[in-house]
Amino acid sequence: MLQDSLGRRFYYLRLSVTDVCNFRCSYCLPNGYQGKPEDSFLSLSELEAASRGFAAMGTQKIRLTGGEPSLRPDIDDIITRLSHIDGIDQLAMTTNGYKLHKRAADWARAGLKQLNVSIDSLDTEEFHRITGHDRLNEIMAGLTVAQNSGLKVKVNAVLMRGVNDNLTPVFQWLKTNPLTMRFIEVMETSDQQVFFRQYHQRGETIRSRLLAEGWLPVIRGVAAGPAQEFYHPDYAGRIGLIMPYSKDFCASCNRLRISSLGKLHLCLFAEQGIDIRPYLQTGVATEELVKVVSEHLASKEVGHHLKDHNSGAMANLSQIGG
Repeated sequence: MLQDSLGRRFYYLRLSVTDVCNFRCSYCLPNGYQGKPEDSFLSLSELEAASRGFAAMGTQKIRLTGGEPSLRPDIDDIITRLSHIDGIDQLAMTTNGYKLHKRAADWARAGLKQLNVSIDSLDTEEFHRITGHDRLNEIMAGLTVAQNSGLKVKVNAVLMRGVNDNLTPVFQWLKTNPLTMRFIEVMETSDQQVFFRQYHQRGETIRSRLLAEGWLPVIRGVAAGPAQEFYHPDYAGRIGLIMPYSKDFCASCNRLRISSLGKLHLCLFAEQGIDIRPYLQTGVATEELVKVVSEHLASKEVGHHLKDHNSGAMANLSQIGG
């Protein structure tokens, strides 16, 4: 089992398959993707080698991220290959929902179990302003297809003050929809410092409201993500909060990240990644991979430095998939 010097165990791997994204979200890539799609992203065999290596080290859950992972032409093959790895109990993916209504059923058949869909507003005009795409109705239809295909679906929204912090429409939607709506605090990155100061909203304000209105916390599993989830007996759906600026947020860290170029990131906001790609070339998990990851994990810090306005090497969240 992967364990750092503080006793934190790492059951969860976020595996980026591409940096490319086709949305222009105001909090991440307001000018669109500026890089060049390249053929140097991790290959299918390298992704499998990484996944098998981490499964051998105790990883139980893998989440495919981007950029936008569905832009990989071989994403169905990636899902199929990784879903058959012994020890991986949950194979999940985060998507912006592009063409979700056409592809969700194929992903479920390929072996995907869980899908997180980014929907930053339930208002069509606001959604268009945030993402640069007038696709909310299409994506909402995709949620239904995904659910009907047997996928466990959650919805992500980046919480922005004065933009989407009116929860009335969310409460109305969750009254009858058995989904989890998770609000993620805006995080400061080197590209978005002014945006952060203008729009950051503490998730704690929502947490206090939920508790006051009878919502109850959900017990987290060992491979669960960082969200604090809440349920209410009068609602079909749940609300989740991801609050990286809250006290002791990093104390429960259980996840590591691999970038689409094969860099291991011990933290989303680390100063640099650790190149593990040389250990993935054989297409199988190697003892060298296990050794190098274990050695570097011993140096994982207590927490990030976001409160000091230090986001490490992170310029925008599409680099490692958040």
